[in-house]
Parts: sequence; C-alpha cells; structure tokens
Amino acid sequence: MSLEEVAPAHQTFDTILVLDFGSQYSHLIIRRLREFNVYAEMLPCTQKIGELPFKPVGVILSGGPYSVFEDGAPHVDPAVFDLNVPILGICYGMQELAWINGKGVGRGEKREYGPAVINVVDDSCPLFKGVDNSQVWMSHNDKLTALPTGYKTVADTSNSPYAGIANIEKPIFGLQFHPEVTHSLHGKVLLKNFAVEICHAKQNWTMKNFIDTEITRIRTLVGPTAEVIGAVSGGVDSTVGAKLMKEAIGDRFHAIFVDNGLMRKNEAVTVKKTLDDGLGINLTVVDAAEEFLSKLKGITDPEKKRKIIGNTFIHVFERVGAEIKPKDGSEIEYLLQGTLYPDVIESISFKGPSQTIKTHHNVGGLLEDMKLKLIEPLRELFKDEVRNLGKILGIPDELVWRHPFPGPGIGIRVLGEVTPAQVKIAREADYIFIEEIRAHGLYNNISQAFAALLPVKSVGVVGDQRTYEQVIALRAIETTDFMTADWYVFEAAFLKKVSSRIVNEVDGVARVTYDITSKPPATVEWE
Repeated sequence: MSLEEVAPAHQTFDTILVLDFGSQYSHLIIRRLREFNVYAEMLPCTQKIGELPFKPVGVILSGGPYSVFEDGAPHVDPAVFDLNVPILGICYGMQELAWINGKGVGRGEKREYGPAVINVVDDSCPLFKGVDNSQVWMSHNDKLTALPTGYKTVADTSNSPYAGIANIEKPIFGLQFHPEVTHSLHGKVLLKNFAVEICHAKQNWTMKNFIDTEITRIRTLVGPTAEVIGAVSGGVDSTVGAKLMKEAIGDRFHAIFVDNGLMRKNEAVTVKKTLDDGLGINLTVVDAAEEFLSKLKGITDPEKKRKIIGNTFIHVFERVGAEIKPKDGSEIEYLLQGTLYPDVIESISFKGPSQTIKTHHNVGGLLEDMKLKLIEPLRELFKDEVRNLGKILGIPDELVWRHPFPGPGIGIRVLGEVTPAQVKIAREADYIFIEEIRAHGLYNNISQAFAALLPVKSVGVVGDQRTYEQVIALRAIETTDFMTADWYVFEAAFLKKVSSRIVNEVDGVARVTYDITSKPPATVEWE
C-alpha cells in the first residue's frame, strides 16, 4: 500500500482537475485556484478518464503549443464529457472544445501575444459575473473561425470575435485568453466564478485542514507500531516533513541526515542544532562523503549524477535503517521524502505535449528495487504552502524561510566531474555569496541563491603573475512557486564586493559572473 492509496487529498477535498496540454502556464491555474482555498490537481491531457482515481467537481483544459487541426495534435479523452461536471477550456483548451463541436478553428492572420481588452457581450453568463471590460493576456496563433455547435459568444476583442464562449445547455465554457496570468486583470475572478459559483467546490483547502487530514492519513498507513526513517537535509521541505511525521507518530520517526560531502558549509552542525536540539526530533548523522564522491568519480552527465546520488542515498538509508531496531523487533518499513508538487509536475513525461526537463532527486532518482516504501506527505504542496505549513507547526521563521537546497546538493552545482577539490571551491564561493546576501539584509527578498562552478577556465592576473583558473556563476531568483522565476536585480556595488571576495578568498577562481536568465527558458539549477 502506498500513501497515495490512503485517503489522498483528491478524495478528501473537492478537486478541480486541470488537464495539461503542455502550456507554460498550466501550473498557474492550480496556484490561482488554491489561492482561494480550492484544491486542484494537474494530469496530462492524455489521461484516460476511466482510469481516474477520483471524480473531480470540475475540469479545466489548459493551453498548449500545438494546433488542434494538425496531425498528431493532442486531444482530450471524449469521456471527459461523460463526467457531467463543468468544463472550462483555456486557449488551446477552448479550441479543443470547438474542434470537437464543429471544427471551427484556423490559423489567425497574425499571432496574438500580449495584452488585449475584452468586451463582455453577455453579462448574464455566470463565468463573467462581476467581470467588466478589462485587460486580458493573449498568447495564441490559432483562433475560432466560427462558433462551435451549441455555443454562444459571451465576450470578444477587436481581434478575437470569440474570446469567450459558453455552451447554451451545459456548464461548458471557453476562453481564448489566459485568466491564470496576472496580466489578465479579472482572471482570478473568472477562475473563482468557475470553481466556486459554477462547480460549487468547497473552499476548505487550508494548511490547517491539510495537517489534520495528513496526520490521519499517515497514521492509517503506518499503523500503531511501524517505524519510519526520514530523509532530512536541513531545508524547509524535509524539516516540515520531519515535523509532520513527529506529530503523527512521535518517537517512531527517526530522522537521518546523510553528509554526502556535497552539502553547504557547516551543514551537519546546523542540521543537528535545528532538528535535534531545536525541534526534538530523533536524529542520526551519517558521514558518507567518501562513498558518494567515489561513485561520482569520472561522471560528468547531470542525469547520471542525479541517479547515482539518489541511488546512493537509498543504499545508505537502507543500511542505516537496518541498524535502527524498532521496539517490536521488526524492521524499518518506510522512508520519508520531502517531494513537492513542482517536482512531480516537472518529472512527469507524457507522449506529445510535454517533455521531462530533468530528473528530480525526490522523484526520479530512486532505485527500482528499493526495499523501503516511500512516504511523501508534501507531494501535493507548492513551496509557499509548505512554508505556511511550517509556521503552523511551530518551526522557527529562520528555518521556514531558508532557501531551498537541491537533493543532489553541490553535485549539480559543480558542472562536469565532481571531485573534493571542485566541491570545496563551489562550497566556499556559495558561503561568501550567502553571507553577503544576509549582511546586506536581502536574504528574505530572494527565493534562492547559490554559486555554481563552471567547467571552463579563464585567464586572470594576481599581482604580477598570470593565472589560469576557473569561473564561478552566481544565481539568485525571485519566485512564489518555483515553476517560474525571475533573476534578482542586485546593485552593482553588491556584486562587485561579492566578486572581489570570491576571487581573493577562494583558491582556484579567476572570474565571477552573474546569471540573468529567467525560468523559463532556464531552470533554477544549472544541471
């Protein structure tokens, strides 16, 4: 039995199902719905409706990069219309509704990308309740050339005569624009109208309710005697997960921190002080640096590095877990991981609209024959929800707002082969960067910051001598959900000071650069 089989959130909370056609905005639909306490989940558009493990109270068809009339374009399972629940199609999703009901979709004379002003022509439509003529965000090449059979127009723009449509007899709606992005000024109102007024979804998705249901869920799965080991790193995700497990099963939870030689400076000491001394969680610290680094010798491919690190983690956990003897004489059965919903979304790969960007340590880097059963109590949450959960659980603000650290650690911040010397360079540069960010009072303004060591060398001058050393790339981002992110704009004086300190204090560095790439197109980490 897996945790997902024990009263998952979609069986406890009214759920809006988002079927994803590959849009870069799909995750924003979920975030907007959760902002007004309506639970939502995303599945690929190829999902067979008959295999759904739950019945949603409503369905949203997302946008996507394809044209519905092209060969090989993705299409929704027709059985979605047999669910007899309200449906909202957004951009490609609306064109899918039209294609199914008359095929009135064609290439527009010009691509429409950016702001437009909608004109609400039918204010009796429940989707547009409280929505005035206002700015919306368009992002499409194709558009409706005619009303689909059984529909009426409820909104238009100067370039899109069918910017909003509604089925005459059923609660099925379509929008050519994207209400989920902030540029659509009344977008949240539209989504709330759909979820609350039309689907009648209960607005009970709160972290307080989540705690209650998740503790019950964990206790049901684990039972009255089984014990759990926890994969903790000192970051907010694993710490909140560990605290939640302690609340659920008390001393039957054992936190294990593996020092893999790829951690931040002084991390083992910090983790012990936080979890053991501060939160009263049973903690075992394991020094496995040599084991990890030896297995990474000669490996440069980032996916291979992630797999090796993930697999080695499990080997270590199983070995240490075998040394922990439960009171009833049995063996440890379960392993806690701090997987979040963005990890799950980015690691899903389905035929057609989406590609796997990279394997997440918490999702795709595990052994296929792993003996321990996974418990991932946070896998339905976004980062900001985890932070709110941490506050409710009484975790100190300093830890709740700590920047995230990837499961593979510095192993994916050293580009190329990972060696002790390379790790030391990246670690020391990262420490200086974060130290200066804190000293300048910027830490809480930034969502994540780190230093990456690039596999290139650059000529430098120290005194009268020529040097030929490596390059550090600094990265700092602002984000709310880690699905999209913008680079943080530092003052030039700050970057100048950090650069000077790194070049002068870290042996082996000749040059420092600053990464100004947003996500997308880049990911947060370099590997």
